Amino acid sequence: MSPLLLLLLISHSTSTTTTVVVNTGLKDSAMEPMDIVGKSKEDASLPKATMTKIIKEMLPPDVRVARDAQDLLIECCVEFINLVSSESNDVCSREDKRTIAPEHVLKALEVLGFGEYIEEVYAAYEQHKLETMHDSLKGGKWSNGAAMTEEEAAAAQQRMFDEARARMNGGVTAPKQPETNQSLKS
Repeated sequence: MSPLLLLLLISHSTSTTTTVVVNTGLKDSAMEPMDIVGKSKEDASLPKATMTKIIKEMLPPDVRVARDAQDLLIECCVEFINLVSSESNDVCSREDKRTIAPEHVLKALEVLGFGEYIEEVYAAYEQHKLETMHDSLKGGKWSNGAAMTEEEAAAAQQRMFDEARARMNGGVTAPKQPETNQSLKS
């Protein structure tokens, strides 16, 4: 694939918004899909709405980005992720490991020439660990902080089943079946 030529035309004035236009220099038909673990390049992507939000947050309020530029940025992000993932896998394999660990990703960044970002990536990783630990101590994102005993959970589950059964039967409550749970009797 020939190198991608980016032409960013920025017209800026203080009274109007800035528009960024991208010309790739290639026709769409010239872009060939690349296999990524048995899938075509189109199958590997990032959520456009999320990426658009990130792009808008990173730019001044008076700057607008053309749709083509957003699409190209998303493609670049996907390629970067694939590059780092592939190198991380290579680092992991060289260490005879089967699971890519955060340390492998940091080493891959260094090998690929992104060493100046390692400190910031490591700080983000540490922040993620703290948030994850905090969430697990709280009981997860779905927990209200109050732990239930097994009996309370079973009773709540049975109540939810009864409510669902009542809704399904048009509000008529079916006679309750006797409990046959042997583990509670012994």
